[in-house]
Amino acid sequence: MIDSLLAAFALMLIFEGIMPFAFPAVWRSTMQKMAELDDFKIRLMGLGCLFAGLVLALLSR
Repeated sequence: MIDSLLAAFALMLIFEGIMPFAFPAVWRSTMQKMAELDDFKIRLMGLGCLFAGLVLALLSR
């Protein structure tokens, strides 16, 4: 179980690091635009990510 969690965390870090490494200017401007969004839109994006992750986790079983 702990091995799977570590592998998932490592994979998340890899995916999170791709954009700032490959396209730092695009990543910076995207983060600036996201910081200007209102709370509802940020929460809606977070909910969408949670739902997509849940669906992928269930499909991977």
